[in-house]
Amino acid sequence: MSAQTSHYESDALPTETVDVVVIGGGAAGLNGALMLARSRRSVVVIDSGIPRNAPAAAMHGFIVLDGTPPLEILQRGREQVRQYGGRIVFGEVSGAEPAAPSAAGDLRFTVTLADGRTLTARRVLVATGLRDVLPEVPGLAEHWGHSVVHCPYCHGWEVRDKPIGILSTGPASVHHSWLFRQLTDDLIYFTNGTELDTDTRARFAARNIRIIETEVKEVVNDDDGALAGVRLTDGTFVARRILAVATQMQARTEGLDGLMLPMEDLPDNMGRRFASAMAGTTEIPGVWVAGNVTDLTAQVGASGAAGALAGSHINALLAAADTDAALAAAQKTSG
Repeated sequence: MSAQTSHYESDALPTETVDVVVIGGGAAGLNGALMLARSRRSVVVIDSGIPRNAPAAAMHGFIVLDGTPPLEILQRGREQVRQYGGRIVFGEVSGAEPAAPSAAGDLRFTVTLADGRTLTARRVLVATGLRDVLPEVPGLAEHWGHSVVHCPYCHGWEVRDKPIGILSTGPASVHHSWLFRQLTDDLIYFTNGTELDTDTRARFAARNIRIIETEVKEVVNDDDGALAGVRLTDGTFVARRILAVATQMQARTEGLDGLMLPMEDLPDNMGRRFASAMAGTTEIPGVWVAGNVTDLTAQVGASGAAGALAGSHINALLAAADTDAALAAAQKTSG
């Protein structure tokens, strides 16, 4: 689930080779680009304009910026990258792959946009984020990011003391229950076809969490269009104002197959991500990943920090490559 932002002014795509192309214009991508631009690296951010948190009214859990609308944060981030010479290009990546190295042997990558334009870069930072896959329950998706929530740290304070329902998608939903029980005394767990063991049932009873095992048929709205509750397959209506859903989180991989980045599945069917190591390095030389594309549970602050770390690491290795090239040129001249 995601939403397209309004189209904003896009910078021109460079025709010359740039130091780094950042694929993804969220917190991780913009913070990585900021670090690189401040180090006087030529950097281009390719942004499809589909942030994960676009439906949310405000971003929470990050000091100083707590309560700020997500789109405002992104707008300010783009402005800050640009003030150091970074470029932001609004567009979708349709292909990315290694290209022939430079004459000196330095890495090269080609990124192709959906409109056919291409860009060549020395290094790549993938920060495309993820998409949340919701259960196929009629009426659920229209409330996503408002009355249908996934993160107690992102939305918890705003839904405190309300009648909350946990719509189970698997083992992660049990963990959700303990977290949302901290926020309300009125909590119902809809198993929705999933299993609960004896120990979990005892724990639910101890915390006064009601269990409903009849499957959910649909979400029901009130006369004003707000979420009023759910209807079960036996016709019973259960009043709820908030539904918490542990979504399946899938890294956005569109257009990136040519990079051959390794992927891995998380346990309990939580999702699928790009595998990474220290500072977002991958098995593919010259390619880094940062943010939700590799850390599926990272909030905005953690994603931004990961982008900054990846950006500084990229700059350090580029500096080493530049020094190696300068030394080779000097030795060739003196020789």
